Amino acid sequence: MSDININHLLIENDELAHFMDEMPGGFFIYRADDSEEILYANKALLRIFQCDTLGEFRQFTGNSFKGLVHPEDLDTVEASIREQICNSQYDLDYVEYRIIRRDGQIRWIEDYGHFIHNESFGDFFYVFVGDATEKRNLLLAERASINREYLRRLEVIEGLSVNYESILYIDLDANQALPYRLSDRTKKQFQQRFQVRDFLWFNSDYINTWVHPDDRELIFKMTSPEYIREKLSSCQTYYTNYRVCFHDKVLYMQLRIVNVGSTDHISQIVLGHRSVDEEIRREMEQKQILEKALSNANLAIIAKNSFLANMSHDMRTPLNAIFGYTNLAQKNCQDPSLLQEYLSKIDTAGKQLLDLIDKVLEISWLESNDVELSLSPCNLCAMLEELHHYLTPFASSKNIAFSLHTDKLNHPDIYADSDKLRQILLYITSNAITYTKPGGNVTLTVVEPEVLPNGYALYRFEIKDTGIGMKQDFLAHIFEPFEREENTTISGIHGTGLGLTIAKHLVDMMGGSIKVSSTVNKGSTFIVSLTLQLQDTVSDAPQAALPVPPPLVNRKILLVEDNEINQEIESEILLSQGFQVDVAANGSIALEMLSSAPPDEYALILMDIQMPVMNGWQTASAIRSLEDPVLSRIPIIALSANAFESDKRSSLESGMNAHLTKPINTLQLLEEISKVLEVPEIK
Repeated sequence: MSDININHLLIENDELAHFMDEMPGGFFIYRADDSEEILYANKALLRIFQCDTLGEFRQFTGNSFKGLVHPEDLDTVEASIREQICNSQYDLDYVEYRIIRRDGQIRWIEDYGHFIHNESFGDFFYVFVGDATEKRNLLLAERASINREYLRRLEVIEGLSVNYESILYIDLDANQALPYRLSDRTKKQFQQRFQVRDFLWFNSDYINTWVHPDDRELIFKMTSPEYIREKLSSCQTYYTNYRVCFHDKVLYMQLRIVNVGSTDHISQIVLGHRSVDEEIRREMEQKQILEKALSNANLAIIAKNSFLANMSHDMRTPLNAIFGYTNLAQKNCQDPSLLQEYLSKIDTAGKQLLDLIDKVLEISWLESNDVELSLSPCNLCAMLEELHHYLTPFASSKNIAFSLHTDKLNHPDIYADSDKLRQILLYITSNAITYTKPGGNVTLTVVEPEVLPNGYALYRFEIKDTGIGMKQDFLAHIFEPFEREENTTISGIHGTGLGLTIAKHLVDMMGGSIKVSSTVNKGSTFIVSLTLQLQDTVSDAPQAALPVPPPLVNRKILLVEDNEINQEIESEILLSQGFQVDVAANGSIALEMLSSAPPDEYALILMDIQMPVMNGWQTASAIRSLEDPVLSRIPIIALSANAFESDKRSSLESGMNAHLTKPINTLQLLEEISKVLEVPEIK
């Protein structure tokens, strides 16, 4: 049947035509063939297109469904209609598309249509349409708002998770893991792509690949679905720390798991890994510092208590003798012989008490750092003879043979602080006599093994006894204040245990060294090495007249210099000033030498800047990073041809103490060395 027949049908049924024209929504009928000819359109549809008459509408759209739909949407709309008809012949099909109104404005249409096949009328669609532009704009605005909120949440998540190197979204029910952020470790499991992986497989592979073997069992337990559900049923989140093995290093990590889904059924979780290596190591270091401080404090308290107990005993013993013999002397004042004996014993006890008081005050004085050297001419032979004469009666009273040997002394005339040198030898030698049993031997020998080229010589004083000796584990504490292997009551020998401490302080002040070896019941040997200035030797070298502080002489310097000529020149200058010198050809070699040397091997480092393999700034930074605090704090002076201010700043920023430029100014170098080593001024 033609469209005329349908129109006649509508005209004949006036009530039906009036009803469709007055419908609030648009309605039209078009043929379901290639022409898609519009057979009928109601007034509401004309209003949507802003057409006044049906004829105007037919002319504007070409009287075709194809002309009604926006050209860019037509293919998609027709394909959707065909698909919906195939799936259901009874339901209305629904599509959304754009139209272009008569005024050129684009509007959105909601289309509800139905296909009809009739033998009389043919194949056609009847369609109900409505203008959905405002509805769609509102929906788009809501979606935009939701998207903005989603982006804000992502930004918040990004901000809060900035410390996490990997973040994964886990669906326990589906056994799926989706990465939100990948780290160097989790990239392996996800092949560097943001793709869904099997959670149990990922977890097992991650743990077996990266987690430290000792921590794997713990992490397997903490990340099992059963444990996660049990743990998150009572809290929103939990975490645990663990270790990973990465590039031959052990790093500390933290795993945090958060429930982001329903609390009734735990399935959606977020799993994050973050590095806590710096935090853990800082905590461990702080803990070690606190433990060491506590240990030192406890040791100090124990030493102090032991010292006070010993002092109380050692002070009361002579006081008891003084009071006791004074009482006896008063009772026997008529007996001259007894009175003389008691007065003699009172005198001995008084001297013991005075010696105790003097040494306690002296150690306090030395530890106050308010002590300076005072150099003056002296003769070693004369001083040692005087010391031998002074101690011989004490040794003879104990039937001990005390001998002095100075035959290997070639230069006895020196400049030294004779009082402090005498005090060092007096304390060590009298200590040897004190702890040697009757019939034993004590020898004091001085040798001069080396004369230095700058008017100084090395002297070695050896005090050897056949006394009671000391255990090896006590030798490490022998110079500590308040330390005695046995107190007076046990050993039966009066003494404070401070003489050797005072001697060690004085030796260090003079830039020397003191070493001890001992065997129980066989005796001990103390060797004091000092570098002292000669009176009768004047070097022709201009540097010899410089005021070189004795504490610097014979100290060992590590010279880091790659140029062989500079090595030779700088070494000769340093040797002429009385230093010992080791040479490293570059920073890498210097770092190896320093790391393998004893902590007190080198007094300081002279560092060139421009060197192959590792330059001076890199080497200084590496030294400052050494774990041994003694090695990491060794003074470093840059000695370089780099003379710009930026070079000096770089030296200081790398951890060096000072920056000197070449050619070497010997006086300036000695002053800088004295400054960084904090050598006291000589008077």
